[in-house]
Amino acid sequence: MASTPAWRGTALGGVALILWSLLALFTDGAQGIPPLQLMSMTFGVAFFIGFALLRRRGRSFAHLLRQPPAVWAVGIGGLFGYHFFYFLALGNAPIADANLIVFLWPLLIVMFSAVLPAQRLRWFHLLGVTLGVAGAGLLVLSKGPLALAPEFALGYVAAIASAVIWAGYCILKRRYAAISTDMVTGYCAGVAVLAFFAHLVFERSVDPNFSQSIYAVALGLGPIGAAFYCWDYATKHGDVQLLRAVAYTAPLRSTIFLVLAGRAEPSVPIFLACGLIVSSSAVASLDHLVSLRNRRRAKPD
Repeated sequence: MASTPAWRGTALGGVALILWSLLALFTDGAQGIPPLQLMSMTFGVAFFIGFALLRRRGRSFAHLLRQPPAVWAVGIGGLFGYHFFYFLALGNAPIADANLIVFLWPLLIVMFSAVLPAQRLRWFHLLGVTLGVAGAGLLVLSKGPLALAPEFALGYVAAIASAVIWAGYCILKRRYAAISTDMVTGYCAGVAVLAFFAHLVFERSVDPNFSQSIYAVALGLGPIGAAFYCWDYATKHGDVQLLRAVAYTAPLRSTIFLVLAGRAEPSVPIFLACGLIVSSSAVASLDHLVSLRNRRRAKPD
């Protein structure tokens, strides 16, 4: 049986990164829908994408139920926690600021990995943390005293929680690297159901208008749907080091999309903070970037 070409996985990983760059823009368009209701809607759409793919390959959803409970807990917990706090953050803080703070997750992945057994915390890890904290601090301080208002504080804390949860999810997910991409369908189903019942208990339902509905469906089809399936496939079959290096530019792409769409005002603090946060992840992963460069140079022409 022929192996899957690495370029295909890498290309799908690139698609996922582009879709994730649109997450903030689409989430802003769906503002007004409570976070748990929005999660239930978007992950419901994402589930139907996966279910259609399962049926196309002649597989049933039932075989996913045989996975260990720990696999379900990590997948549903990670996706549910990250998106709940992400939606909460963008609804309670300036959208560009909250979005950039969430993008500290690549730095946190490096830091969490560095303190694992058999790993070592190096000087460039600490420098990366310094740059990342400086970027996040610049965003908060640039708003002046108003940044300490309760509605902004909640958004910033939620953004930090979102980044921490996603980084932890990515680290824990490595333990289940052999699990099929089909499980993403199961995770989406679990998150949609959990969010639906939590919404009934904790939120008041709203009837989305046409624009909100379009953005909610777009979220489910793209950044919360196809992106997860593409990324899961890419991490198993693509050039992970290359994708990891490209992922560091995600905050810049996402911020540019927001500015071009008129959802964020271009300003020196925003782009300076963006540069610091992008640099923080790149510096903290200096050893991986050097390894990637050396591997590319070693390839024959």
